[in-house]
Amino acid sequence: MVSQRRDAAIVGIYEYPKRKAPGVTPLQIKAECAARALEDAGLSWKDVDGLYDAQDGAGMAGLSLAEYFGFRPNVIDTTAVGGSSYEFHAAHAKRDIAAGRCKVALLTYGSTAHSDARRIGTMGGGGGGAPSPLSNMTDPYGMTLISNYAMVARRHMHQYGTTSEQLARIAVATRAHAMRNPEAVQAMTDLEFVGVNEITVDDVLNSRMIADPLHLLDCCMVSDGGGAVVIAAPEVARDCRKKPVWIIGAGEATSYSENGSDITVSAAAQSGPRAWAEADVRPDEIDVAMIYDSFTITVLVMLEDLGFCKKGEGGAFVSEQRLRFDSPLKPALNTDGGGLSSNHPGMRGIFLLIESTRQLRGESTSQVKDARLAVAHGNGGMLATSHTGGTIVLARD
Repeated sequence: MVSQRRDAAIVGIYEYPKRKAPGVTPLQIKAECAARALEDAGLSWKDVDGLYDAQDGAGMAGLSLAEYFGFRPNVIDTTAVGGSSYEFHAAHAKRDIAAGRCKVALLTYGSTAHSDARRIGTMGGGGGGAPSPLSNMTDPYGMTLISNYAMVARRHMHQYGTTSEQLARIAVATRAHAMRNPEAVQAMTDLEFVGVNEITVDDVLNSRMIADPLHLLDCCMVSDGGGAVVIAAPEVARDCRKKPVWIIGAGEATSYSENGSDITVSAAAQSGPRAWAEADVRPDEIDVAMIYDSFTITVLVMLEDLGFCKKGEGGAFVSEQRLRFDSPLKPALNTDGGGLSSNHPGMRGIFLLIESTRQLRGESTSQVKDARLAVAHGNGGMLATSHTGGTIVLARD
């Protein structure tokens, strides 16, 4: 039994089951997920006094969402830092609860990226909006989101000898987990994947090239979806419907392009050590690693930067067959199927918290035996340019 401080715990979770949901709005997804997560916790709307939102639904997110849900929170946090927003929210909720500012925090996400036909990977760094420091430096040269990650992959290959075969092992492991998850199987079916089945390294390498060296199966899907997480103070958590999953460590960081910087290093190199130190655990103690997988290279870089292996050794690390839920080697990776094979509605950080909680409750479809510690690491923005990293360490009761 780990003995870290128990200031706040995840007590309720819910993941929207549909990855193709035409006619539904992000706000409706958020509301359904919130209601179901509260039900999972055995709590009601009147118990919620903290609202955390990444401004992914209606305008003026904090104000309009509180009105839509029908409660008056003591705390409203609308931190929006891309896909890692929900790890930031979990960290902020932990601090706010420990400070006595609220007792029950609600995090929600909803997106209809697939139904809206948003071509996320082909946008420029600025997302098609007003000029920004990021878009000013990339858009004139035709840089897209996916080509940016391809550049990181190519640099990692040049610098450390990493291979496409090694990257492919990440996609193979997460697809194996997806095939055990009925919602992920349905997602791949609804989104018309070519081959809803387990895949091999050769399958990844033979899928069409999207942005050299990244193949189709190195890239996440684009889906609809959403979820909700309820975080509570210890005195509330102890009386909830299911055993609490404690937030024992958190780290937040941002990174951006600088002269002389190494584009293979992510913000996880800053957020990870902070989270490990607060949790008083080491990476090699972690049973389950839920790591943002927009692309296979995202996972490999962050495994290194979080300290699971040394910089440049990620390729060898993932080649050791340690990523599957039933491997004797730690950690198991993205046991819900990840963004590669389960869902990716645009910002995937909340699902990392949800599946980590499932694992520590013993409820995953790819359950790691006797899982006690998990890490959820989200990435927002784009590697090699402006991006954020949020790391949350979770422990079983």
